[in-house]
Parts: sequence; structure tokens; C-alpha cells
Amino acid sequence: MLELQRFLYGSTFLLCISLGSLLFGIVISEIPLGSKLSVGENNSWVSSSGDFAIGFYSRPDMPNQFSVGIRFNSKSIPVDKRTMVWVAGGGVAVSNNSYLELQMNGELVLFDAVQGQEVWSSKTSQLSIAVASLRNDGNLILLNEKKDVIWQSFDYPTDTLLPGQRLSPFTTLRAASQNGVSSFYSLYMNVSGQLQLRWESSIIYWSTGGPSQSNLSAILTSDGTLQLLAPTPRPVWSAYGEDHNDTVKFRFVRLDVDGNLRLYSWVDDSQTWRSVWQAVENQCNVFATCDQGGICTFNTSGSPVCTCLFRRVTHSNTKCLVSSQHDCKPRSTLVEHDNMVLYGIYPVNDYITITSLDKCKRTCLRDSSCTAVTFTNDGSAKCRMMKTWYISGYSDPSLSSTSFVKMCSDPIAADPILPWKSLPQARKESYNICIPCLVGAASGTIFVFVVIQLAMGFYFYKRRNTYKRLASLAYSSPGSKCLTMLSFTEIKDLTENFNHQIGPKMFKGTLPDNQPVAIKELEATIDARKFRAALSKVGSIYHKGLVKLEGYCCELDRRYLVYEYADNGSVEKYIEDSTLAVRLTWRKRMEICLSVGRAILYLHSGCREFLCHGNLNCGNVVLDENLEAKVNEFGLGMLYGEASSNMASAQKDVEDFGKMVLTLVSGFKEANDVFEWAYKEWFEGHPGNVVDKRLKEEVVPEELERVLRISFWCLQADERVKPSMGEVVKVLEGTLPVDPPPPPFSCQRSAREEEDSSELGSQSET
Repeated sequence: MLELQRFLYGSTFLLCISLGSLLFGIVISEIPLGSKLSVGENNSWVSSSGDFAIGFYSRPDMPNQFSVGIRFNSKSIPVDKRTMVWVAGGGVAVSNNSYLELQMNGELVLFDAVQGQEVWSSKTSQLSIAVASLRNDGNLILLNEKKDVIWQSFDYPTDTLLPGQRLSPFTTLRAASQNGVSSFYSLYMNVSGQLQLRWESSIIYWSTGGPSQSNLSAILTSDGTLQLLAPTPRPVWSAYGEDHNDTVKFRFVRLDVDGNLRLYSWVDDSQTWRSVWQAVENQCNVFATCDQGGICTFNTSGSPVCTCLFRRVTHSNTKCLVSSQHDCKPRSTLVEHDNMVLYGIYPVNDYITITSLDKCKRTCLRDSSCTAVTFTNDGSAKCRMMKTWYISGYSDPSLSSTSFVKMCSDPIAADPILPWKSLPQARKESYNICIPCLVGAASGTIFVFVVIQLAMGFYFYKRRNTYKRLASLAYSSPGSKCLTMLSFTEIKDLTENFNHQIGPKMFKGTLPDNQPVAIKELEATIDARKFRAALSKVGSIYHKGLVKLEGYCCELDRRYLVYEYADNGSVEKYIEDSTLAVRLTWRKRMEICLSVGRAILYLHSGCREFLCHGNLNCGNVVLDENLEAKVNEFGLGMLYGEASSNMASAQKDVEDFGKMVLTLVSGFKEANDVFEWAYKEWFEGHPGNVVDKRLKEEVVPEELERVLRISFWCLQADERVKPSMGEVVKVLEGTLPVDPPPPPFSCQRSAREEEDSSELGSQSET
């Protein structure tokens, strides 16, 4: 069943690109600057041999959405079997009328017509690109006037490796996304030269093993061998396909959506792609291979299938979840499943102890949050306890493990202890009326009603007086989205002549209704008309993670902004003060990171117009009375008339966010040497050394690993690999895996990678 699902997904995918693949294909050896592919024209660029083509295709998992990528295009392969081998932007989807263009400045750009902006680019506008070419090996390359390869798709694989394509350390293959959700499965080469299949970056379920060795790279040879190569002539590790050394024209290695790595060969006789090798022989050993579909088992024909053994099934009938046990009446029971291993997913936080079978079961029954346990009876006596509804696993007669799933006991239809003869008496007594009780209840109700009326009257009286006092102090400007416009005299009155300074050019003030506000002084050189126009946009933005702009002053050479007041001041103050820093627990710091990330994401993509912060740091993140974080002073670049591209501004915010996260984790002020030190400690396997020493033993290792990885990705000097804020937020939420990052402070490739690139650029087309 799992194999059928995998191939059905691929077949649907291929059928979506088949129509028109024989039409509008332009066979060209070189792609000149200014060339364009569009969804509407359904055109493509084809390699000189005709074996590969690049163009748009419709997404089978996303209606009316398209991606652009490279596919097989040989006439010997039927159009519905021409699989994709590379997708721009890792599978980013665009709408109809979108296009891919090799611009005159040498940058390859994917433009979304609905969003009205670039969603992916090769970042090569400053690299003197003169021409592009789709080579006969399936590699899309950008060259300069000297015909040097400056950029190539082989350096940015998606889910597939073609013969001759290298997978270097810190490079990842990720299985294709489904329904717009990025896959948790990835193939990763670590710094020790090991190939690892991972789920959500933390679970390794297959590895090449062997001794650690640096400067390795994986490559698929034309004869059907997947190898790990070192500078020495002989390969360090090899995996051979069943048709190794046979005459096969087309091969590729792909990380499939089911999490298994497979080597495929094209068979002319049967006109099909044949799997000749796979990394994990038993598909049920792929972690979470059934995801939320239950337990992996084998049917009578030996094919893996997913079976739901739990009682709780959602209305959509697509998820198999363990029942919640918090409301079990009168008690819970454990249902036994022999020869089965279970483990929790979403999140992966099982509790493993060494104990006996009976104690393992009793512990789960006594713990209301326990949903299932697995006892391993192979001599290790391990008890794995799960505390999540999302449970997966596998079953096989050879397994020596026994699993127990907690279920609510069936409810009792009637209470057998209750005697039937007592029913008439109970019915008779139910008609007795307690007169004093009724009088007391009526009196209490009348009293409560009167109190509520008085309180409401007092509230509306105070509210009306407050509005009157505010109206006498200021008026609302029609062009400022109901922001209160104040005179300089009124600003002085609110701040008691600037008597309470709470930060650089920041003062505390009090409105007539005793509401505290923070007043920011700006430079007087800001043009008044631009100032008001910018405030009409900034003042209309509302988000729980953003400090609300209440009003402003624009009088002669005076410029002030009036913000809502945050009782606990800035995060920077808490980081610098050892006494206050204790209040910022690990959990609170992670909440701050997520809250700030969501606020910046809202500025980037949730507003009517893109808006950047431009100066994000711990000093511009404030805490309210509940220590909830809010981002302050956003959009000030608009007030000063600063102009830059959306992409450049977004990347600046992403980089600043990475610095802020590392500051929160380490407790040190922002400085490049601190960030370099943090990366060195993480890279050498000591992430705990980065954590603020003032924190108690409360750090969650999985969260620390995730937050360090995404912060280092945010700090990448190479802007082409920086994540978007949307991706950053998903990683912090735990819904998107994050790969180990390369050193973030240099965009220079290693000498080995440069040598490989030069070799690939100098090879003649086959």
C-alpha cells in the first residue's frame, strides 16, 4: 500500500507536466540574457541532446499552483514518465501568469504574478553572468564571458541526484513537499562524511556508518553506483544497484516521499522506472513512515501497509490518533499488542526507563498524560512511555517488544447498587420546596443586579469624562487612521516636561485617563508631509506582537511618536541586569523568540504592503505586565524616506532576528565575535556552553539545537541560503525541520568545492 501511494503520487505528478511537454520546447545550446519562461505560454528550454528540459508544471497537491523545474525529456521516455529532477526554490509554488526570467543583469528570477514580487532568485546579479545553458547531464548553469561556471543547479539539489552530481558536507536532499507542507524527511551529509537519513533533523534512522573522515562527497556514477569519495582514488563507501554495470541510459537517486532513498533506472523494455536499490530494506523501519496513519505492518503479499489500531479516528478519517485519557470514567485500561514497537511523533519526546514489565504498565496507568508504552523484552528491559496522541510504530512477528495502548474502560449503563424500591421515595422528595432558599436566592439576585447597574453607570460616566478630556487635549487627523495628533505643548504636559526618561530619546508620559504611554523623540529633519503619510500606514497596523502606535506630534521642527507603554521595559534591560535575567527563564526566552518572529512575519507578509523593521534588537523588544514580548519602533525607515528592495529589507530583518535570538540564548550583547564563538561551540558538539549561565537546569536540548540552527541560518553571509521569516517561524514552532548550517560568517566555498565546480564547468557536454 505504501509503495502504491508513493508511485501514485509520482504518476499524478508526471501526468500534470505531460500535457504540452512535446509542444513549445525550444532546443538551444545557450540561453541568452532576457529569456523568459511563463506559465501561460507553457514553453520550456531544452538541452541540445533533448534529454532534459526546464519549464513550469502544475502542482498535483496544490490546485492552480505551479512550480518550475528540470525534468527528463527524452523521446524514449513517455511523457507521463518524465520525472522531475530539480525544482527552483526547493518547490516554491506560484500562481498563473507567473514567469521565470534570466534578467539582463544575469540573475535568474522566479516572479509570482499574484504576489507581485520575486519569490526566488539565483542571487547572481553582481557576478557578471553572460549566458545560461541546460547541459545534457541535466545541470542548469550560468556562465560569465569566459565561460566559467558561476552558478549551477547541481549545487542546490532538491530531492534528486543525477549521475555526476555531488552531494557535499552540509548539503541536503529533502523529499518533495505535499499539500504545500515541507517534508520532514531529509538526506544529509554531516561533517564526518556520513550520509544520514533523518526525520525532523533529530531522528537518524539510516546511516552509511564507517569511520569519520573529512572532505568526502557523495556521487552517483553512470554505471549505477552511489559512492562516498575522498581525495584518495578509492571510494570510502559504495552501494550498488541490481543492474550495476548494465547498459542503462538514464539513472537517478531520489529521496522519496515515504522517507526511503532509492536508486532508479529506466528500463526500455517495460517503459518504466525500476527501483534497483533502496537504503532501508524494510520500509517499516523508516521512522514515522505511516505518519498519522497508524502502525506499519506487512500484508499477506509482503507489502507494507498502515493499519489503525487505536479507537480515536478523526472526522476526516485520515488520522489515526490515540484517545485522550484525561476524561476517562470510571478508569483506564491498557490494550496489549504483541510484537509491536510504538513511538511518539509530534513531538518526539518519549520517556525511556529501565524497569520491569509490570512496573512499566503501572506507571502508565497512574500517569494521566501517558497514552501508550512499549516494553522491550530483549534483555534490556526498556520501558518507552509516550505522552502524545500522535503515535506511530511498526509490527513484525520477529520483534520481542510488547506495546500497551491506554483506552478508557467502557461506561456502565446502570448503577447495580441502587435499589429499585428507593425510586418512588426519591421522586416524592424531589417535589419538596425550600421557601427560605427561594427567598435568599431572590434577595441575592436583586442585590447583585443593583451592584452591576451601579458599576456600569460609574464605568460609562468615567468613560464619557475621559473622552471629553481627551477631546479637549487633542484631535484626530483625518489622514492618520484615527491616530491622536498632539501639539508640542501637550507632549510636554504628558511627560511632565520630559521628566521621566526610560531610554534613548524615549520618555514616559501619562494621558488624562491615567493611561501610561511611551513617547519617542525623532529627528526634526523629517519632512512633515512624508512623516504624516508614513504614519497613515504604520498607524493602521495592529498585531498582538507589535507595540501599538497611539499618536504623534508634527509641529514645526518637532517630531514625536506616542506608543502604548510596556510596564517591564526592554528585553535588553533584562539581559544586562543579572537580577532581572533570572525572570527570563528558558521557556520565556523561547516564547519571546516565537512572538517576535511572528510579529516580523506579519510585517513582511500580513500587512497590505510589505514593511520591514530595519533595526530589530533586544532594545526594541519590550515586555508588558505579563512579560509578553512586543516589537517596538517598527517601520521607522519609512519616516526617514529610506528605500530598498523588499528582499534586501527582509534579509536585514532575518539577520537581525538571528542576532537577537543568540543574544537571548547566550545572555551576551550582540557582537560578531560572540556569534562566531557560539557557532564554534555548537559545531564542536557543545551547544550547552552557549546557554546563559544564569539559567537554571531547565534548557530543553531539542529546542536549543533547533533555535541555534535557525539563528545560524539567519546569519548566513550568503543571502541565497538565508531563510524567510515564514520558514523561521515554522522552525521555531516545530512544524518545519531545520538542517545543520554551514559556517555563517563566510560565503566563500571551500577549495574542494571550487575545484569540483571548475571541473564540472570545463567538462564537455556528453
